[in-house]
Amino acid sequence: MLDILQLCDIVRQTSFEIHCYLKHGHFEKVYERALVHRLRKLGIVVDAQVPLQVLDEDGFPLGDYNTDVFVDNRLVVEIKAVHTLIEKHTALILGYLRAAKQQHGMLINFGSPRLQVRKFIL
Repeated sequence: MLDILQLCDIVRQTSFEIHCYLKHGHFEKVYERALVHRLRKLGIVVDAQVPLQVLDEDGFPLGDYNTDVFVDNRLVVEIKAVHTLIEKHTALILGYLRAAKQQHGMLINFGSPRLQVRKFIL
């Protein structure tokens, strides 16, 4: 089993290869499918649009959200296809991580001429 930092490196490298091939200008769904496909080819457990339950501090379920990509049941990947990442995107993934009780997340933007990747640890 890969440690989380190795897993993040693989996701980062795979995202870079996708960006080199597809460039920017596609919808988020295209990049999501490409990332899921390529990670599965590498033998990594990955799912798309996985519902994660948002819990209150006492464990009471408050609702669900769908993570773009969930890697190895421990890494939340949020995909964007925008000109540039803004604070709202960072707040979004941090909120997802806290609410879903996950420790590791990545925010990846394929929409700019230069790939943007940010790693988050709670």
